[in-house]
Amino acid sequence: MNRPSFPARTLVVIPALNEADCVRPTVLSWLRLGFQRIRVVDNGSTDSTAAVARELGAEVVTEPQRGYGAAAWRGVHESPADCEYVLFSSADGSDRLDPSDLAAWQTAIDLGADLVLGDRTARAEARQHLKLIQRWGNWVQCTGIALGWGRRFRDMGSLRLIRRSALTRLRLRDRGFGWNIEMQVRVLELKLHCVELPVGYFPRAAGVSKISGNFVGSWRAGRGILQMLLQLAWLRRHPLAQFPGESNGQAITPTGPVQ
Repeated sequence: MNRPSFPARTLVVIPALNEADCVRPTVLSWLRLGFQRIRVVDNGSTDSTAAVARELGAEVVTEPQRGYGAAAWRGVHESPADCEYVLFSSADGSDRLDPSDLAAWQTAIDLGADLVLGDRTARAEARQHLKLIQRWGNWVQCTGIALGWGRRFRDMGSLRLIRRSALTRLRLRDRGFGWNIEMQVRVLELKLHCVELPVGYFPRAAGVSKISGNFVGSWRAGRGILQMLLQLAWLRRHPLAQFPGESNGQAITPTGPVQ
């Protein structure tokens, strides 16, 4: 008996902060591709983001602590038992899959990939929408990982799918902008199977990016990412040291984590 395709076994997690004008096309795009488990994480919105998402049939959960990592962490908390994968997506509609992309992602999963990363740099039509600050941030992060852990990634985008069992093993600690870089570094440290696949990248559906849209947002994100990279490098050299916020060497994990 053939197993259902991966969209039927995936929970889509969409962190969102004041994205009422973008969340509708974002949720609809995943529904059209066959993803039925969609969870929007309202990260303290003051607009109708949550109401719009619920209207479309998405599950809405609330995470009052601001931060991408905090919202992503809340999104995987108590995820459905029949979902084998978690797919993280931006609420602004900038990163999404086309129907033609699904076959390659399915193949990667069937071949045992624990983490599938969307690579926005592989296609010229996607690269043209990356802002200078995004390209610079990509270079810094990818270079830092290559120097410290020996693998050169092409991109550090938010569109990524991870096996639930692998996500549990990573025991991610960051609750800010370092969530993605910590994920990729931990995958390398645990020698899990990671694949990068070309994806499209588009201008956001509406509004201005909280990160690349202004200097303050870019500075905060950059600072958080750099701090996480330095902390990970320190822990690599001092494996018995404690991560900030830990006690007795135990990583922070959610109550009722993914299994």
